[in-house]
Amino acid sequence: MNNTQKKYPIGMRFTYFLLAIILFIYGIIAAREFLYPIAFGVLLAYLLFPVANFLEMKGVPRILSIIISILFSLIVVAGAGFFIYDQFTTLFSDFPELKRQAISNIDSYQHSLENVFGFQDDFLDQYVKQWVTGFFEDIPQNFNAIFTATTGTLLRIFLMPVYIFLFLYYRTKFAYFILKVVPDDKERVTIKILRDISTVVTRYMGGVVIVVSILCLLNSFGLYLVGMKYPIIFGVISALINFIPYFGTLMGGAVPLLFALLIGETPLLAVRVIILFIIIQFTENNILTPNIVGSSLKINPFFIIFSLIVGAMIWGIPGMLVVVPFLAMLKRIFKNFDSLQPYAFLLGTRGTQKHSISMRNLKSYFSKMKNKFKN
Repeated sequence: MNNTQKKYPIGMRFTYFLLAIILFIYGIIAAREFLYPIAFGVLLAYLLFPVANFLEMKGVPRILSIIISILFSLIVVAGAGFFIYDQFTTLFSDFPELKRQAISNIDSYQHSLENVFGFQDDFLDQYVKQWVTGFFEDIPQNFNAIFTATTGTLLRIFLMPVYIFLFLYYRTKFAYFILKVVPDDKERVTIKILRDISTVVTRYMGGVVIVVSILCLLNSFGLYLVGMKYPIIFGVISALINFIPYFGTLMGGAVPLLFALLIGETPLLAVRVIILFIIIQFTENNILTPNIVGSSLKINPFFIIFSLIVGAMIWGIPGMLVVVPFLAMLKRIFKNFDSLQPYAFLLGTRGTQKHSISMRNLKSYFSKMKNKFKN
């Protein structure tokens, strides 16, 4: 037992540890408006790093290569934003007719329930109709408010492009600073950590953007095939929500499903939407994400879901968007120190492979069942 452990009992050390965590959480909540643009800036800098580095390797000066990368990304984001806004404007112009269709569908569902279960609840019927009426009347106003608030948020965080520029421009300086701070005997492991973090986060950010872009096309085309009105709007919305791991898939599929139930001419449309998103989810999980994003994160779902909940409690939606990459960074740091490797093991996926649902395990299971029936 060292002198520190002798001087401070375990109860006091644990109290100090909890106090430090509480102060840290309070600090990042209090500084939310300042910190999450910086967090986004770090992740977006990793996203644009391959482009800026490619241009720099081709002889373009670093400043110019970074400016070109940022301007290109701003043009893409602005174009996508105006396209989505235009599509929503078209949708909102048809809301009176959609509201009538939704009320008609609710009457139809109510009559079906009466015929099947033999009961009628006028209060519930009126409540649902009032909710639907308010839903269709409030969404355009709320969307304009959200768009205005989002614009205001973007104006408040207009320094984000500056953050991205500075992170990319001073990336080698930051690395040298870290190497000067750490002891000489930790220099090699620090270099390895920095390279691992750069590889993992760059691949994750780029892969997620590519997957979401592909999902925009798949969702829109699939919704068009099943007969969904406004397939581009709902396809893009459901795809963009997939930036949030795990919860994004459920939330993204719920949006077109809800509208299919409300504005669909037949309940079969909702069934087709459910089947479509089951197919798309299978495609994403087994083809797109493994081959594009890869298994670079290797964080078990329990801690991903737990971190998403904590991120939502602390920073809201921005917290859910940034927490997973930073958790991956933390795991890479843990992995390179012997005393912290147990925590990296806890965050990782090793140790449960034989219980996971994979093609290898499924083949092994069916092979055993086949041999069992033969015997």
